[in-house]
This record gives sequence, structure tokens and C-alpha cells, in this order.
Amino acid sequence: AVVSTQSTGSSGINAEYGHSTLIVALQKPMLGATLGEDCAMVVTLCRTEGCRESRDEALLAEIAGNFDDEDKPLKEAYLEQFTSALTMGGEVDEEGEEEEPSIGDLIMHFISLFWKVLFSTVPPRFCGSGYPAFLASLFYIGVLTAIVEQVASLLGCVWGIRPAVSGITLVALGTSLPDTFASRSAAIHDDSADAAIGNVTGSNSVNVFLGLGLPWMLAVIWKSIDGSGPFQVGTFNLEFSVILFVILACFAIILLVFRRFVIGGELGGSGCAKYATGIACLVLWSTYIVMASLKAYNVLDF
Repeated sequence: AVVSTQSTGSSGINAEYGHSTLIVALQKPMLGATLGEDCAMVVTLCRTEGCRESRDEALLAEIAGNFDDEDKPLKEAYLEQFTSALTMGGEVDEEGEEEEPSIGDLIMHFISLFWKVLFSTVPPRFCGSGYPAFLASLFYIGVLTAIVEQVASLLGCVWGIRPAVSGITLVALGTSLPDTFASRSAAIHDDSADAAIGNVTGSNSVNVFLGLGLPWMLAVIWKSIDGSGPFQVGTFNLEFSVILFVILACFAIILLVFRRFVIGGELGGSGCAKYATGIACLVLWSTYIVMASLKAYNVLDF
């Protein structure tokens, strides 16, 4: 069999004790050999004196299960996905034991049941080296984002909200919520803040450069082929919104730099530091919404 190792750095469970975790896994058995249930182990390297060896049973079970998944038939893997979507489970504690589901877990399970079953149709992650699952996930995200955008636009029209205000509130919130949850998940599970903050900047770069540039290029090409003249779209208060956004974004960057040198990291810290940073970001966002909305309704004349 082939022995593979994978370093996970300081895990969330062992980081406070100064440990580093190394995963040693047996895979690809040869000459008729087979692997049992215990085909992987977690080795903990202690950095502090007097610390005891530890073993993360939950992580070990997850790694061993991942290797077993590669040998499962496609039908069985789909069956497990649908079974997991329909099964109500609670949170997992630090010991790796599943807790009893709370009332909130039950409510959220029934609210999201349709989406869980729908997303269970995504191909398993081991099928085709993960490419079918990746493409199917992109397709679902694109379709749901388009639906949310249309519903938010219709809601703004029904409420009598101007398109400029609806775009920065309802539409922006509806299309940015997936990025928010992705950043939250990255902030919780990753050792650094790079993935959480990079997800935000990467998403905005796609929105600005690809989301605006590609439709604009296609519209220009279509107009040139159709012969109906140049493609021109006017704006109402875009200049003010962009300038205001850049100013407030500079304050956000200054806040991150301040946290790095004073607190020691862009995310985390003491309770007061975390809540203060969150409140500061909410103030920046509220300032942008209020001032851009006042400009859209001609309350601000500059």
C-alpha cells in the first residue's frame, strides 16, 4: 500500500496547546491487500514541554471516510447524499459527538429541506476528479443568483423603490448572501484570514470586471452586427456612489491594517475587539446606503 502524509498545520482543536497535526493515510492497496476501517491516523507533534499525545477521533473518521468514498458506486453515493439531506442531525461538539438537535435546528431543517434535496443532485465529489461537482455547483449558484436578483428587483418595483436604491440594497443583499456565508465558513475553518477576505475581494473583482465587462462586450458586438448604432447606457448617480464606496473602502482597509498591528490579526481577537470591528463595518455599510439613497432621491444636491 502507498503511505501518504498531509500536514494540516495547527488545527482549531489543538492550536491552543501549541500542537501541529500530521495525517498519515494508507491508500491504493496492491497484490490483493485490502484496507480495514482504520486506514488513517493523526499524529500530533507537541511544541510545548509536558504536553500529552492527543488524537482527533472525529478528524480520523472523516479522513478514513473520504478514502472509502472513492471506492463507492455512484448509485450508493447519491443514495447517501439524499439520505443525509433528509436526515435531521444536531451540531457536533468538540469531542466529535453529535448533539441532540435543538428546536432551531428542526425549524431550519424543514425550511431548507427543499434546497437540501435539490442540491443532493450534485455529483459526488470523487466522481470525475470533482469537476462535475464543481460545474454543477456553479450552475446552481448562477441560477439561484439570477432568481434572487429578479425577485429583489420585482420587490423593489412593488414597494416603489427607485432602481438605484433597490440595486444597492435588495439586489445587493440577495446576491451577496452566498459570499457572506462562504466567508464566514472560511473564517471559522481556516487558520488564516486570507480565504475569508480573499473571497470578498475575488467576488467583487468578478462582479466588476466579468459581470460588467462581459455583458457590455456582448451588447456592443450585438449592436455592431445588428447595425442599430452605438450601445450607450446613461447613469443617474453612479459617480457619487462609486466615489463614496471608494472612500469608505479605504476606511475599511485602514481598519484591517490597524487590527493587524494592534490586535495581531485581521480576524478574531478578544470579544470587545470582534464586536467593535463588526460594528465599525456595519456603520460603514449603513453610511453608504443612507448617503447613496439620499442622493438618489435628490435630498443631497451635490
